[in-house]
Amino acid sequence: MKIAVNGEQLEAGAATLAALLAELEYDPGLVATAVNEVFVRAKDRDFCALKEGDKVEVLSPRQGG
Repeated sequence: MKIAVNGEQLEAGAATLAALLAELEYDPGLVATAVNEVFVRAKDRDFCALKEGDKVEVLSPRQGG
C-alpha cells in the first residue's frame, strides 16, 4: 500500500504501525509516532492498523538548547 512517512511517499507491506516501524528499521523504544496527525502511544502501535493513503510521522527526541 502507498503511505507517506515523514512526508515521503513509499510502498509498505506493513499492516500495523508496529510492523511499519520494524519494516523501516526504527527502534520502537526511541521514537514517537503519529498517524494522520493523531499521536499513537507505543503500547497501541500493535493495534494501529494502517490503510492506503495514511500519513505517518516518526520522530526521534533530540537534546540541546
